[in-house]
Amino acid sequence: MNRKVINYESFVKITKAISHSRDPEEVVLMTVEGIKTALNVKGCTLFLFNRKTHELEIAASFGLSDEYLNKGPISAMSSIAQSLEDGPIAIYDVEDDPRLQYPEAAVREGIKSILSVPIAVGGKMLGALRVYTAEPWEFTLDDVNFVQGLAQIAGMAVDMSRLYQGQKEAIEVLRQMREAQTTRSRRRTPYEGVPVSVPATDTPRKTS
Repeated sequence: MNRKVINYESFVKITKAISHSRDPEEVVLMTVEGIKTALNVKGCTLFLFNRKTHELEIAASFGLSDEYLNKGPISAMSSIAQSLEDGPIAIYDVEDDPRLQYPEAAVREGIKSILSVPIAVGGKMLGALRVYTAEPWEFTLDDVNFVQGLAQIAGMAVDMSRLYQGQKEAIEVLRQMREAQTTRSRRRTPYEGVPVSVPATDTPRKTS
């Protein structure tokens, strides 16, 4: 019961913080740190999917060593790939599961169990959120729902942040174009300011 209360309070706290941020980097950092702290696990990492390389690139991580994070490229086709297609996947024993791409690195890091949750927005795969434990962990439905809910909210926040950043850039471009147009319209030509010649027929003639 206490764990559900902690998760609920953490969920509200993290989502409130995320809702006030328009910085994608800040959003993912708050998410991984919040989940790691709320569940009291070894670590948490948020990956973003690179459509060109088909790799999962680390956007933010909390609780894991640089050595483990730099173990090599994470292939979306080899590293718990099923979770990107079928939903959350829980791995109880990293030493005895063929779905891991780098099981030896996980063992050296002291990882025992992993929960992998996909992040999808508008039917588009955005990435994955993974939770790592130092002890064998049978993830409950509450654990999965908690992580999955935050993963979805973080994904939407990142997507909206990207859109917001794009809009800011577009607005800045339009502003610069308007300023340039205004400058051109105010610029004097070499002939501006020169008095207009009076037609010959209107020029007064002297009388002798």
